[in-house]
Amino acid sequence: MSTGTIVILILIGLAAGILSGLVGVGGGILMVPALVLILGFTQKQAQGTSLGIMLLPVGILAVIQYYKQGYVNFQMVFIIAAAFVLGGFLGSKIALNISDEKMKKVFGLILMLVSLKMLFFDKPVKKNQDSATKTSAEIIKNQ
Repeated sequence: MSTGTIVILILIGLAAGILSGLVGVGGGILMVPALVLILGFTQKQAQGTSLGIMLLPVGILAVIQYYKQGYVNFQMVFIIAAAFVLGGFLGSKIALNISDEKMKKVFGLILMLVSLKMLFFDKPVKKNQDSATKTSAEIIKNQ
């Protein structure tokens, strides 16, 4: 692996980590397109690499920061993580049976639909001083 490739991989990792800590995403939204467009990975190679990175506790420092502020509910994390394992298995089985070209289109379409929803169709959240300072534990307790 060349020094230039290593530098690009480090920059992609840093950018994805910053994005992840900032807004809770990074792998699929930043790493996959960067690996495809900059390093010439196939869609499936980029997705596999992104998934491989998730195996490591790469977000642990960001999680600790959010936890300190009361924004992590580990009970929910473990439930979602368990379902994610099954969903990841099923999704990979489907993706590996689709051509790279179709997979790129599926990936792009999902990003576009989520973007449109967030930009134009999300309802504004009513904030008052009390709800803005509640921890995730308090929110769960009150439901």
